[in-house]
Amino acid sequence: MKVMNERAAPRRWIAVVCSALLFAFHTGSAAAATSPRSEEWWFPAWEIPEIWKVTKGAGVIVAVIDSGVEARLPDLRGAVLKGGSVGWGLHGDGRTDHDDEKGGHGTGMAALIAGQGTGTGMTGVAPESRILPVLADEDSWPEGVRFAVDHGAKVINMSVGAEAASCETKLQSAISYAIEHDAVVIAAAGNKSWEDNSRISPSNCAGVLTVGGLDQNLGIYSNSTPGAYTAVAAPAVNVGSIGRAGIFGAVNGTSSATALTSGAIALLRSRFPEEPGRRIVQRVLNTARDVGDKGWDKLTGNGAVIPYAAMIGSVPKNAPNSVYERYDQWKRLQEKPKPSPDHQPVRNRVSSKENPNSAILPVGAAALVTVFLFTATVLLVNHRRKRGLLRRSRSL
Repeated sequence: MKVMNERAAPRRWIAVVCSALLFAFHTGSAAAATSPRSEEWWFPAWEIPEIWKVTKGAGVIVAVIDSGVEARLPDLRGAVLKGGSVGWGLHGDGRTDHDDEKGGHGTGMAALIAGQGTGTGMTGVAPESRILPVLADEDSWPEGVRFAVDHGAKVINMSVGAEAASCETKLQSAISYAIEHDAVVIAAAGNKSWEDNSRISPSNCAGVLTVGGLDQNLGIYSNSTPGAYTAVAAPAVNVGSIGRAGIFGAVNGTSSATALTSGAIALLRSRFPEEPGRRIVQRVLNTARDVGDKGWDKLTGNGAVIPYAAMIGSVPKNAPNSVYERYDQWKRLQEKPKPSPDHQPVRNRVSSKENPNSAILPVGAAALVTVFLFTATVLLVNHRRKRGLLRRSRSL
């Protein structure tokens, strides 16, 4: 027995060493997965390492309404849920990026939010959040928003935009659906400095957190679209991410600013799971760092997003919240009582199958007949009076 134990001891020792090495390997991999690349300059600027001591976004689903997300890439492996396709005439679970023009726009946005750092080293600001990819084009954005809400998203990233004089009714209704189900909707201000974001949708929809762009020095991104709906601003210059080919590269644009803000919102929602989206947005707005023109301005809104300040700052519950105040105003207008059909003008009660003027004609005809008879009567009386006066004058 003693000999056998002596032979078994080295084996047990080897097993312990192997286990230790495996543990070290996995620990090292986990550490690498949460270590951003040096090019990700927003990490120190936003004090993300400090936030990660408390949360990395666990438990939060972020919908990315875009061109789909290339889930097979190492940098996103395990972070992308089965989503859906509601546009582009395609079907599937959204885990394939169909963007040929920009090389994978949806993938880049997803990586900024929840990159795992296990391929190129691309790490998202909320790596423990999960991405719900929703493949949707402009015509299907409303369906995309509703799909996201119905599949558990509490943050909806819309790094997209299209020219529109106002928020289309169907899209506004979908965003209202999201807000009433406690989802925060974040959209890009746009990359047309000569435009106005009141004409860019979905940034012009009530209840949307619209994001402008900044550079590393809190300067304004030169192409950021100004407008009355800008709420905050975030990194938009030299923002590195990956495309559907899994290659790291830097780009400029408010799409990136929007995705990073969505990641920040995910961190806050994870840190304060009991707080509604309205309160989370209130935190972000009231802890933003004033940049650009003093106070609110069309390019940066309330200022630069500072996630760490939003997490530790004391924000009163009665603090301003322009994003949701605008939504509440829109909602009140929708809830205004409408006139009862019984009290509408006659022309509004005419059947759509009939000539809309058919109800007016009898009224008009009756009025004409009345005027005619009245005129004829007056003329007849005047004629008789004149004849009577003539008779009297002749008799004098």
